[in-house]
Amino acid sequence: MSELSEQTDSPATYRIATIPGDGIGVDVTVEAVAVLDAVLPGIEWTEFDWSCENYLRTGAMMPADAPELLAGFDAILLGAVGFPGVPDHVSLWGLLIPLRRAFSQYVNLRPVRLLPGTESALRDRTAEDLDILIVRENSEGEYSSIGGTHNPGRPDEFVLQESVFTRVGCERIIRYAFERATERDGRLCSATKSNGLIHSMPYWDSVFERIAAEYPQVTTRQLHVDALAAEIVLHPDRLDVIVGSNLFGDILSDLAAAVTGGLGLAPSGNINPDRSTPSMFESVHGSAPDIAGQGIANPVAQILAGAMLLDHLGEHTAAAAVDRAVCDVLREGRVRTPDLGGAATTSDLGSAIAHRAAELAASERVAMRA
Repeated sequence: MSELSEQTDSPATYRIATIPGDGIGVDVTVEAVAVLDAVLPGIEWTEFDWSCENYLRTGAMMPADAPELLAGFDAILLGAVGFPGVPDHVSLWGLLIPLRRAFSQYVNLRPVRLLPGTESALRDRTAEDLDILIVRENSEGEYSSIGGTHNPGRPDEFVLQESVFTRVGCERIIRYAFERATERDGRLCSATKSNGLIHSMPYWDSVFERIAAEYPQVTTRQLHVDALAAEIVLHPDRLDVIVGSNLFGDILSDLAAAVTGGLGLAPSGNINPDRSTPSMFESVHGSAPDIAGQGIANPVAQILAGAMLLDHLGEHTAAAAVDRAVCDVLREGRVRTPDLGGAATTSDLGSAIAHRAAELAASERVAMRA
């Protein structure tokens, strides 16, 4: 059974925080909020102006008490962060990673699929071939702050960057991936590199093999990450659910998103499965400051991140309405942003999806009352 609770019969009021961030993060978050309001009236939104631009003004991406300020919310909708003059490691370690760890969001969930009306970068591939769920470990692994620069400026200068793989961390993410596989086609592939990383990856493999014994109904594979990258390009139809460490999952999910139509269509969730703290949802794409405010950014990824947020809250009917609305509008093809070959604005596409989602949600409510 899914981690998600059963759909409620009556609308609930949720407190959701938004952090629009930088660049087009602001543009697309506006549209995602409007779509969610269209299918689930009564959401209480609170916006936090934490961003790289805020860093340039104040010296901090967010205040020191940010986790305390966000802890009381049901979920967080995050826009993209990134701005010229602020190094990426500053923005990442100043906002996203601290929030992931403060709220034990140890699952990074990235569904990648070929949406109707869009084309894959791969020749002759269809939606049936391109539907992969990537489960990425989100709290340890290669993204560790342990290490440092030694003997700076000297000829013998060197840096150390440590990876951390704990039993708890490996077991919980791998078990989560097995659970998701049981809800889909029952196929799970683990990304490894045990031929090169002599300690961490053999350990990861051993945990995977041990947990696999608990799920005999799931067909498993273990592929070295380079071979798995090739598999995504050459034989994506062989893949259903992929589980990987922090670094491997990050790289593979961006590759898969590019293959299935581009980062502008790919959502993600930073999930705390036990719901003791809020989970956070975001698009995969960056802030693209060069096109910010021009009204040409594609809001689909952020809107689908909103659908993931609703699903996580147990609002499955509303989430399904958003997802279907995106598919319907893209399939029809009349309203497309420039990256999809059209001339529509960000607002045009967002409004078309919101209108269709509202129709679908209203129709479902009528059907449920009948």
